[in-house]
Amino acid sequence: MDSPLTYYEFFAGGGMARVGLGQGWAPLFSNDFDPLKARTYAANFGAGHLKLGDIWDLTPADLPGQADLAWASSPCQDLSLAGQRKGLAGARSSAFWGFWRVMQGLEAQGRAPRCIVIENVTGLLTSHAGADFTALCQAMADLGYDMGAVELDAARFAPQSRPRLFIIARRRGDRPHASPTEGPGPVLPFHTGRVVAAYGRLPPPLQAQWIWWSMQAPPKRNATLDSVLEPDDQVAWWSDAERDRLLAALSPQHRDRLGALQASGERHVGAVYRRMRVEGGVRVQRAEVRFDGLAGCLRTPGGGSSRQFLLVVEGDALRARKLTPREGARLMGLPDNYRLPDGPTAAFHVIGDGVAPPAVRHLAVQLLEPLVRVSRRERTRSRLETRRASQSRLNRD
Repeated sequence: MDSPLTYYEFFAGGGMARVGLGQGWAPLFSNDFDPLKARTYAANFGAGHLKLGDIWDLTPADLPGQADLAWASSPCQDLSLAGQRKGLAGARSSAFWGFWRVMQGLEAQGRAPRCIVIENVTGLLTSHAGADFTALCQAMADLGYDMGAVELDAARFAPQSRPRLFIIARRRGDRPHASPTEGPGPVLPFHTGRVVAAYGRLPPPLQAQWIWWSMQAPPKRNATLDSVLEPDDQVAWWSDAERDRLLAALSPQHRDRLGALQASGERHVGAVYRRMRVEGGVRVQRAEVRFDGLAGCLRTPGGGSSRQFLLVVEGDALRARKLTPREGARLMGLPDNYRLPDGPTAAFHVIGDGVAPPAVRHLAVQLLEPLVRVSRRERTRSRLETRRASQSRLNRD
């Protein structure tokens, strides 16, 4: 029986990548600089492998052994529209280079991980007209890794729209003779037009080291937004006045949609965001609601646009309320025994900044576990061949 696969987890947050990797993986080291997230991590998994502190303060001496995988969910604020796309030079997303400095130190000691996963928002593909993505791929290539990228939306597993980019790199020396994890070219739904365009912007030497990772599509999602909510009689609903203020912010198009749903007489549950829109040259706050069975992408609390609400329609009856932290955790695909910090602001700070565990699990089963096991076998085979060749030379001498 294979021994557990091992990993380092950087920018660990509340440990959602750990939840997704599952019991077949053994953590050797975890790190985050946020005390609230670190406390949440420790409450769920213990603090034995956890080091609280800035990524730039870490050295290879902090990391034990040689892990099969290094997982890095580096900060995304400077790579998304909300962060004004400052790119990898931004104050937060530049933390990636602190992580990469540790990888370089491990390589110098002969302890580089077999596989690296960088998880981030899809804006990384186009940040600085693609220059950031090219710089990241170049860094991987310079350290001796081949790489490829896939997009995976949490909506394929849980009722939340949350597309994310996963860049998977493999040690070039571990390249197997044949691997079911590699394909001849891009395949939907994982290689979107954004991924293909980002590959097309890479210089030819990097394209030569690109891997079109191959995975099976996940089964159809069964859960809907309504199915993960608390019973109606166990949550606090807004007053009519609070509800009406939300409804007043709907655009005419959204009001028409709401009227049609009311006319059906059936129950419909919608997720609502408040956003600033420019209409006639004037900035106006609008409420936008979706009734497709999905919540919008959960975010950390940071202003009016980050808050998400629920609107429930049952004939003429309209009710509105805030999303609860436990419902937010379910939208991430977290189990109900996952311990959230006290208070909605703290809870959404943790879960809104995380990766959806079911997406990680799919990636682990379909790609990472086969990849690492093949890599382990290749290294074992190479060591045996080296030993045999050495023994043969000794025998001849």
